[in-house]
Amino acid sequence: MRAIEIYRNGILAGILTEENRTHYTFRYNDNYFNDADKPSISLTLPKTQKEYSSEFLFPFFYNMLSEGVNKKLQSVQLKIDEEDNFGLLAATAQYDTIGAVTVKPVMTK
Repeated sequence: MRAIEIYRNGILAGILTEENRTHYTFRYNDNYFNDADKPSISLTLPKTQKEYSSEFLFPFFYNMLSEGVNKKLQSVQLKIDEEDNFGLLAATAQYDTIGAVTVKPVMTK
Protein backbone atom coordinates (compact mmCIF):
# COMPACT_ATOMS: atom_id res chain seq x y z
CA MET A 1 0.00 0.00 0.00
CA ARG A 2 1.22 3.51 -0.87
CA ALA A 3 -0.31 6.87 -0.05
CA ILE A 4 0.23 10.52 -0.91
CA GLU A 5 -1.24 13.68 0.57
CA ILE A 6 -3.20 15.86 -1.83
CA TYR A 7 -2.93 19.63 -1.40
CA ARG A 8 -5.00 22.36 -3.01
CA ASN A 9 -3.26 25.74 -2.93
CA GLY A 10 -0.98 24.44 -0.18
CA ILE A 11 -3.83 23.24 2.06
CA LEU A 12 -4.20 19.54 2.82
CA ALA A 13 -7.33 18.39 0.99
CA GLY A 14 -7.08 14.62 1.34
CA ILE A 15 -5.18 11.37 0.95
CA LEU A 16 -4.85 9.29 -2.22
CA THR A 17 -4.08 5.64 -1.52
CA GLU A 18 -3.05 2.81 -3.81
CA GLU A 19 -4.03 -0.46 -2.12
CA ASN A 20 -2.75 -2.29 -5.21
CA ARG A 21 -2.72 -1.58 -8.95
CA THR A 22 -6.44 -2.29 -9.17
CA HIS A 23 -7.74 -0.51 -6.07
CA TYR A 24 -7.38 3.21 -5.33
CA THR A 25 -9.12 5.42 -2.80
CA PHE A 26 -9.28 9.16 -2.32
CA ARG A 27 -10.50 10.50 1.00
CA TYR A 28 -11.04 14.14 1.82
CA ASN A 29 -9.37 15.38 5.00
CA ASP A 30 -12.04 15.94 7.69
CA ASN A 31 -11.15 19.62 8.22
CA TYR A 32 -11.13 20.31 4.48
CA PHE A 33 -14.36 18.42 3.90
CA ASN A 34 -16.20 20.22 6.69
CA ASP A 35 -15.08 23.71 5.60
CA ALA A 36 -17.82 25.01 3.29
CA ASP A 37 -15.44 27.66 1.92
CA LYS A 38 -13.07 25.02 0.53
CA PRO A 39 -13.99 23.81 -2.98
CA SER A 40 -13.69 20.24 -4.19
CA ILE A 41 -10.36 19.41 -5.79
CA SER A 42 -12.10 18.52 -9.07
CA LEU A 43 -15.53 18.25 -10.63
CA THR A 44 -15.14 14.46 -10.69
CA LEU A 45 -14.41 14.31 -6.94
CA PRO A 46 -17.08 16.59 -5.45
CA LYS A 47 -17.30 17.20 -1.72
CA THR A 48 -20.58 15.32 -1.54
CA GLN A 49 -18.85 12.29 -0.07
CA LYS A 50 -15.67 11.89 1.94
CA GLU A 51 -14.26 8.78 0.26
CA TYR A 52 -14.06 7.62 -3.33
CA SER A 53 -12.94 4.23 -4.61
CA SER A 54 -11.79 3.15 -8.05
CA GLU A 55 -10.28 0.18 -9.89
CA PHE A 56 -7.82 2.52 -11.64
CA LEU A 57 -6.03 5.76 -10.83
CA PHE A 58 -8.69 8.45 -10.81
CA PRO A 59 -8.73 10.33 -14.15
CA PHE A 60 -8.15 13.66 -12.39
CA PHE A 61 -4.84 12.42 -10.98
CA TYR A 62 -3.90 10.46 -14.11
CA ASN A 63 -4.26 13.63 -16.16
CA MET A 64 -1.63 15.32 -13.98
CA LEU A 65 0.98 12.95 -15.48
CA SER A 66 3.21 13.67 -18.44
CA GLU A 67 2.59 11.75 -21.65
CA GLY A 68 4.64 10.21 -24.42
CA VAL A 69 8.34 10.99 -24.58
CA ASN A 70 8.25 13.13 -21.42
CA LYS A 71 6.71 10.28 -19.41
CA LYS A 72 9.29 7.85 -20.76
CA LEU A 73 12.12 10.26 -19.92
CA GLN A 74 10.80 10.80 -16.38
CA SER A 75 10.46 7.07 -15.77
CA VAL A 76 14.05 6.45 -16.94
CA GLN A 77 15.55 9.34 -14.95
CA LEU A 78 13.56 8.56 -11.80
CA LYS A 79 13.99 4.78 -12.20
CA ILE A 80 10.23 4.23 -11.95
CA ASP A 81 8.37 1.74 -14.12
CA GLU A 82 6.61 3.64 -16.92
CA GLU A 83 3.39 1.77 -16.05
CA ASP A 84 3.60 2.83 -12.37
CA ASN A 85 1.31 5.84 -12.65
CA PHE A 86 0.97 6.24 -8.88
CA GLY A 87 4.74 6.27 -8.41
CA LEU A 88 5.21 8.77 -11.22
CA LEU A 89 2.49 11.00 -9.77
CA ALA A 90 4.13 10.91 -6.33
CA ALA A 91 7.52 11.77 -7.83
CA THR A 92 6.55 14.44 -10.35
CA ALA A 93 3.55 16.35 -8.95
CA GLN A 94 5.10 17.69 -5.77
CA TYR A 95 6.07 21.18 -6.84
CA ASP A 96 5.22 22.59 -10.23
CA THR A 97 1.85 21.42 -11.51
CA ILE A 98 -0.41 23.07 -14.04
CA GLY A 99 -3.22 23.63 -11.53
CA ALA A 100 -3.77 24.26 -7.85
CA VAL A 101 -3.26 20.62 -6.79
CA THR A 102 0.09 19.21 -5.63
CA VAL A 103 1.05 16.04 -3.81
CA LYS A 104 3.42 15.06 -1.02
CA PRO A 105 4.46 11.63 0.22
CA VAL A 106 2.74 10.58 3.44
CA MET A 107 5.23 10.66 6.25
CA THR A 108 5.12 7.43 8.24
CA LYS A 109 6.12 7.38 11.89
